[in-house]
Amino acid sequence: MKNYLMLFRGGDSNIAEMSPENQQAHMSKWMAWMGALSESGVMVGAEPLQGTGKTIRGTQKVVSDGPFMEGKELVGGYLICKAVDYNAAVIISQGCPIFEFEDGSVELREVAEM
Repeated sequence: MKNYLMLFRGGDSNIAEMSPENQQAHMSKWMAWMGALSESGVMVGAEPLQGTGKTIRGTQKVVSDGPFMEGKELVGGYLICKAVDYNAAVIISQGCPIFEFEDGSVELREVAEM
């Protein structure tokens, strides 16, 4: 089994427009999906990310506030799962509630062994 990183993007503007009841219902779907992955032993870890951050760039290591990008490009959280290959990891990611939103996406990356 290999580890795969899922980076979640988009959906934030849609959630902000939902009623509190619908927001709670959506979060319940996330908790159920991640709970099932955890119970099956597939999930290694997961966390949401704050909308604030810092960016450090270049040889001068210039620090700026950020990230500043469109909501659909902003990474809102991550999950690391175990899967035998990319195809299996894709199938796992397809259950993600982020796909309820048109701009929701999951970037899937294999974690390199060191």
